[in-house]
Amino acid sequence: MIPRYTRPEMGRIWDDENKYRKWLDVELASTAELETEGVVPSDAAREIREKADFSVERILEIEAETRHDVIAFTTAVAEHVGPASRYFHYGLTSSDVVDTAMALQVADASRILIDGLDRLLDVLERRAFEFKSTVMVGRTHGIHAEPITFGFKLAIWYDEFRRHRTRMEAVADDMRVGKLSGAVGTFAHLSPEIEDRVMARLGLRSAPSSSQVVQRDRHASYISTIALVGGSLEKIAVEVRHLQRTEVREAQEHFAKGQKGSSAMPHKRNPIVSEQVSGLARVLRSNAMAAFENVALWHERDISHSSVERIIFPDSTIVLDYLLDKTAGLLDRLVVDPARMRENLDMMHGLVFSGQLLLELVERGASREDAYRWVQRNAMQVWDAGIEFKDGVMADPDIGRIMDRASVESVFESARLIDNVEHIFERVFGRRQ
Repeated sequence: MIPRYTRPEMGRIWDDENKYRKWLDVELASTAELETEGVVPSDAAREIREKADFSVERILEIEAETRHDVIAFTTAVAEHVGPASRYFHYGLTSSDVVDTAMALQVADASRILIDGLDRLLDVLERRAFEFKSTVMVGRTHGIHAEPITFGFKLAIWYDEFRRHRTRMEAVADDMRVGKLSGAVGTFAHLSPEIEDRVMARLGLRSAPSSSQVVQRDRHASYISTIALVGGSLEKIAVEVRHLQRTEVREAQEHFAKGQKGSSAMPHKRNPIVSEQVSGLARVLRSNAMAAFENVALWHERDISHSSVERIIFPDSTIVLDYLLDKTAGLLDRLVVDPARMRENLDMMHGLVFSGQLLLELVERGASREDAYRWVQRNAMQVWDAGIEFKDGVMADPDIGRIMDRASVESVFESARLIDNVEHIFERVFGRRQ
């Protein structure tokens, strides 16, 4: 991923230096267990522990000749170790090292992503309670529907990202497996017991069964979960973009001092962070498709997945880390305009209460068909002539036979909405405030 979207901590997990250090961690853990088994002499194991090292530059130099990154790595380490290096990489195949080390990298990346989700959840919870009673219009199909509160909208997002956190923990745990089962997974050279002990040293579990590689359904599940989180981040971004439109203007991204919106139009305040979130979420979805394609490998393995994963694992985790940070910051500093929300709610002269009026008429004995017809004919006058919905309803003789003025007035109040939101918050957050 380009530096523009790479935060340093996540970027370091995927740089070459750290990747080869993880490879070395796997090699040294294997050597230690083979020493315990008496396969590697103690003096050789000590030499490997004390001298094993590499430089990225030397690995790349050797790889340019060998066209094999793991052989380049082991050769570079052997140059530091000396004669004892004949026991380095003993009994292992390349994927034993690469897949197991990748599990270590993914574990580190997952911790950062879960921390990012926790920060976003904190922001969502705080701002949800801040705007719990801030009434605004709810929209379906982009058209005014019924009143909601802005806090209710945020509570829905909070509930969704709490589910994402649970998913992220699950797929991260599913990826905490490695293997030392050899070229086709049959433990031809090392025993399952040695594999178990090496994985325990590394904080991993042994894959219960593997071919030459850990099966890629795990990897596809992990990347698709990242894409799903990205989809929800985009949902937030799209909502902010709509709310910031000039015709709506109910909420907008923080506009910093000195910030510019357009090279040609000095008046512009554009939702650039939200648009960036929407754009990069597309990258995550594309990577998920590539991860699905990696599941079907030839026989006990081919290498078609390797080149893809060199891109999609660093890029997906780096992008999601970036988007979680950006979205948390966006919501933390989001400028909300309750007065404009109220103004927009009143724009359609009370039409948003048509559904409640329909139910009140039915409860008082009108047939649903009659009630719908009476309410709709008054609603259409609002659309066509701009009159107040309540005034039309008050003057309607059919409605007047069933509901008195006080009953009609009660329909056009939002007290019931606020009480319902209180109950929703208790279900989502486990508390009221």
